[in-house]
Amino acid sequence: MGPHSLISFTSLKTLSLSALLSLNLVISGCEQSTAIPENSETPKQNEDFSALIEITENSTIPQLQQLMRDGQLSAEQLTAFYLAQIAQKNELLNAVITTNPEALEIAKQLDALATTGKFKGPLHGIPILVKDNIETQTMATTAGSLILKDNYTNRDAMVIQKLKAAGAIILGKTNLSEWANIRSERSSSGWSAMGGQTKNPHDVTRSPCGSSSGSGSAVAANLSVATIGTETNGSITCPSSANGIVGLKPTVGSVSRTGIVPISHTQDTAGPMSKSVTDAAIILQAIQGKDDADNATQILADGLLNIRLPDESFQLKGKRIGVLFSRAMNHEGVAAAFDRIKQSLKSQGAILVEDLTTTPYQGFYGDTYQVLLYEFKHDLNQYLSRLPNDKNQLTLEKIIAFNEQNKQQEMKYFQQEVFIKSQAKGPLTEPEYIDALAKIRKATREDGLDKLMTDNNLDIIISATLGPAWKIDLINGDNFGGSFSTYPAVSGYPHLTLPMGKVHGLPVGLSLTAGPLSEQKLLDFGYAIEKINL
Repeated sequence: MGPHSLISFTSLKTLSLSALLSLNLVISGCEQSTAIPENSETPKQNEDFSALIEITENSTIPQLQQLMRDGQLSAEQLTAFYLAQIAQKNELLNAVITTNPEALEIAKQLDALATTGKFKGPLHGIPILVKDNIETQTMATTAGSLILKDNYTNRDAMVIQKLKAAGAIILGKTNLSEWANIRSERSSSGWSAMGGQTKNPHDVTRSPCGSSSGSGSAVAANLSVATIGTETNGSITCPSSANGIVGLKPTVGSVSRTGIVPISHTQDTAGPMSKSVTDAAIILQAIQGKDDADNATQILADGLLNIRLPDESFQLKGKRIGVLFSRAMNHEGVAAAFDRIKQSLKSQGAILVEDLTTTPYQGFYGDTYQVLLYEFKHDLNQYLSRLPNDKNQLTLEKIIAFNEQNKQQEMKYFQQEVFIKSQAKGPLTEPEYIDALAKIRKATREDGLDKLMTDNNLDIIISATLGPAWKIDLINGDNFGGSFSTYPAVSGYPHLTLPMGKVHGLPVGLSLTAGPLSEQKLLDFGYAIEKINL
């Protein structure tokens, strides 16, 4: 059943909290399998557990909340179930670094509110995991690094404040590529000194991609209703594609970055990773908005990004969709899956404008790298200096020294050459930085996506997100075959990916992009495509 199908929920009436909490949480036989093992509960426990597994895997947030309103499900039951899922599966997956010790108590409080007929907001009672580079009041924020293992900031990032205001339960923190994958050119996506190597639930020998590796793996393994990831270039969309889920990188500035460990103020953003387009829309609606502490959010003229549920009546007929080549299409399996999507779109009356390409200037990719090197040093040092604890004495230079002193833990697989290159850069007033930033923005905006959209009178652009996940290789690093992420990332434009099929049993994603602040359009298109592609 797909995420929008109708489900029988009568089995929930007999589900007990004690059954959830008394699950056998031992994973057996993991070394013989590359997939998540079957549950090993007693028959009665397995029956109860299976009922909630089916419901959570096949329900959207509104459907789960309707069960709560009908008295067939409580936030406490849902939270206990997901904590049990994490306890059972995380030893194999390494998707979660820590769980929130207050999660069940928060769920009880939300249930008490619901008994009065009130829901706190559109995410009332919904457990959500967040990437461990996002500050949370009661849990450490480590970015996967041992130097931040005790980084308790006692404050919530703005995105966490907004999730809580909407009624979400922060279930815990997900593993990530350490420092969001900015430390080395030979890193393995999903590895951190704090959390180990995150695995892909579809095949645990395969990469989950990154850097929001745990966020992608957790949704695919049903460890949470949804997760929050962050992206500089591909860090939401790549793990979403590799793990077979929906991921939305919003327009830079539509979601506050306050309280998030940074890489690049011109490209960083947080966004939802979920099982359905509907859930991505609901979460984005909750977390978007202006923040006086983040200048990038000034892009929101009225302070809000107007987001609603995807339009049920939206029709693809007559819509002009540009088809842009990406290197992922060089894989014959990806090309075949993409062709099936194109045929489905044509059958719905969409007009496909094919064979579009972008040709960046010589030196483009080198310039994008230089911009990140400059911004990372500046942005990280600024962030660290503002921490409300003794970590505010840290700098990039001190982190480099710490890693050298702790090589056996921090650098047993790959080094920190990107850190060293960044440390060597000067201030953001350097002509090299200013010129490179201007050139890459023009290439991806006016001469890139804007030009394609305008010249071809397009509604959206589609492409293949990524090829099938590669084998994890801690020694040599990622065998990355390229993705569609760079132009939306560098331009700062939104990028939605959703599942378009499997290649040799491994998920591959379909990418949608358009101009700045076009998230609602992408969600409407994505929902329509999701319905015909189920």
